[in-house]
Amino acid sequence: MEPRFFADCQARIAVELISGRWPMVVLYALGDGPARPGELRKQIGGISQKVLTETLRRLEYNGLVERRRYAEAPPRVEYSLTPAGEDLLTPIHALGDWAAEHADTVLAAQESADQASA
Repeated sequence: MEPRFFADCQARIAVELISGRWPMVVLYALGDGPARPGELRKQIGGISQKVLTETLRRLEYNGLVERRRYAEAPPRVEYSLTPAGEDLLTPIHALGDWAAEHADTVLAAQESADQASA
C-alpha cells in the first residue's frame, strides 16, 4: 500500500504549524489585535519569556505572525497576525468549541486509563 500522508503533504504541514503546547494559544491571543510580548505574557498564563519568544519566532518564520519594530525610545516591538494567521483562527476556534464539549470525556478516559494501569 502506498502512503497516503507524505512527509511534505499539506495536511501534515498544517498540523506541524500548530503542534506543541503554545502556538495555538499565542495565535488565539493575537486574535484580539496586535500586542507587545509583555501583554501576551499577561494574557497567557504559564508561558516563560523564552518560550514566548521562541514561539513567536516560529510563527513568524511560518508566515502566521508579523513582527513590527517601532523606532522609539525605548524601542517597542509588536506582533500581529498575518492574513494566513487570521484564517487559522477559524479552525482554532472550532477546536476550542470541540474541547469545551468533550474535555470532560477526554479527562475521564485518561483518569480511567491511569487507574487501570496503577
